[in-house]
Amino acid sequence: MLSPEMPVSEKELVLFCDESVSDGAYSSNFYGGLLVGGSQIHAVTQRLASVKAAQNILAEAKWQRVTDNYLGKYISLMDAFFDEVSAGRVKVRIMFRQNARKPTGLTQMQVEQSFFILYYQFIKHAFGFAFMPAHSGPVRLRAYFDQFPDTGEQVARFKGYILGLNASTAFQKARLSIAPEDLTEVRSHEHPLLQCLDIVLGSMAFRLNDLHNAIPAGQRKRGKRTIAKDKLYKHILGRVRALHPNFNIGITTGGGLEGTWSKPYRHWAFVPSDHDYDKSLTKGQK
Repeated sequence: MLSPEMPVSEKELVLFCDESVSDGAYSSNFYGGLLVGGSQIHAVTQRLASVKAAQNILAEAKWQRVTDNYLGKYISLMDAFFDEVSAGRVKVRIMFRQNARKPTGLTQMQVEQSFFILYYQFIKHAFGFAFMPAHSGPVRLRAYFDQFPDTGEQVARFKGYILGLNASTAFQKARLSIAPEDLTEVRSHEHPLLQCLDIVLGSMAFRLNDLHNAIPAGQRKRGKRTIAKDKLYKHILGRVRALHPNFNIGITTGGGLEGTWSKPYRHWAFVPSDHDYDKSLTKGQK
């Protein structure tokens, strides 16, 4: 099927970003983002908020809050979210690192700053801004981040790197710009879009780290919550495969570099430029 395209007439794009599992059994450093046009954000947000209200999801919707009792409610919310993705009003990107590909030659600074270095790479490349179709421009980019685990100097340095993208070939080609006031940390409970991103991101980290097979200590079977999460993951996967038949969650989505912009939903298995491959860290070896 043809990928739905976000209208190129948008004068403002809004980027929501979140991060999840930093140290999983098989995959780590999960980052998620979604892009929505400025002219669409209010309507999309209201649609998701209305579904939450109709399903009596009064608190913040989160992957960690998925239970057997709430499974049907969360499926309804995910259907509403993926309806927006399918219509081309929202683009979703997920990035993660496979543990078997261990980076080599890192400096101490790179190790200490790895969280923000990977975040920067995600924002710079995952949405393929350089491949935006021709438009009249300029286009303003606003970025909302779920609250960072770090504060102070590291966050300020990270924001400086993001602002440096204004001088990049990709941003200049796309006639895209981002201002200091447009880099904002937000509380996810105030943003239904960020809540939906948390659920999708959490579901992928859950499956890629085989948590769907987890059995509590002293038990013989999976718990009800694990089963509910597995069912929700499978439903989400079904919605993704409606857009990308035979979609494989564990590898970078095909479609070439142009697909980084055009695909409505995409995964990026980040591979360090210098790395060793440790087969003992793959699923078949544990």
